[in-house]
Amino acid sequence: MDYALIWYALIGLAVLIYVVLDGFDLGIGILFLSGHSDQERDLMMNSIAPVWDGNETWLVLGGGGLFAVFPLAYAVVMPALYAPIIIMLLGLILRGVSFEYRFRTQRGRFLWDSAFFIGSLTAALMQGIMLGTLLQGIAVDGRAYAGGWFDWVSPFTLFCGFALICAYILLGACWLLIKLPNDLMARYYTIARRWGVALVASIFVVSLWLPLSNALVFERWFGSANSLLFFVIPVLAAVIIWQLFKALLDHRALRAYLLGIGLFLVSALGFGVSTFPYLVPFALTFREVAAPDKSLAFLLAGAAILLPLIIAYTAYSYWVFRGKLKHDEGYH
Repeated sequence: MDYALIWYALIGLAVLIYVVLDGFDLGIGILFLSGHSDQERDLMMNSIAPVWDGNETWLVLGGGGLFAVFPLAYAVVMPALYAPIIIMLLGLILRGVSFEYRFRTQRGRFLWDSAFFIGSLTAALMQGIMLGTLLQGIAVDGRAYAGGWFDWVSPFTLFCGFALICAYILLGACWLLIKLPNDLMARYYTIARRWGVALVASIFVVSLWLPLSNALVFERWFGSANSLLFFVIPVLAAVIIWQLFKALLDHRALRAYLLGIGLFLVSALGFGVSTFPYLVPFALTFREVAAPDKSLAFLLAGAAILLPLIIAYTAYSYWVFRGKLKHDEGYH
């Protein structure tokens, strides 16, 4: 068995599931201050209260799995991303604390509302910047990071941060359309359409920016024998985008949310085409940074037991708390 390839796929899957699941609650956090009343903001927070901390399980799995199965990649990538990772974690801590405290105070609630917004925006921005840093490539000398402290700050990485914020807001608005009472839904269709347009424009810009600035990616998309096959991805993206906006115009909330997830999946497929087989783009492949096969096989046996359990309790929690919220019910 090719254990390194299996773990490459599993780590990618864990990160993708985290982005999809935690994406909508980060998006709701970014939209939080736009709520028209304390009651509406209560419902916004209650829509994610049962699941938000479970969603972050996948972030731990992705980061911990990278350390365990691709230790060299962890050793190279972490120094390149220390600053944005620390800032992201501080943002996640801030929003986690605000979850608990905003329901315990009336006089200072506006402070915790602001903290929830700032923490969510900060975490989303840093995640996008980290994605952009990986896409633009990491400087490596031999088996060590060779770049500077602020290599993660560039026009491209900042634009990727904005693009991910747009994506999270779209998912968050679609989630609110599913969960909020009918009398509060209407304006979120407008919000989802506006930020959906911003996301589509951002995807288009990144799709041009990346190959024009990276010869290896340009060759992969336009010069390889598989180029025509790869162009199925933008065609599929166009179909999903068309169906997404059609669902929003037809007021079909669940369909719009699922199509938003589909757009994430297609974007992830494009990321994979651009960077495979590199785990440290564009310097070290996943085989070069993998742990010994015996270690990978041992860890895979544990993952075969734990992953179905994590998926099962995640699915169960979403099933138990399915359906629309009612006024004056939820997390207190």
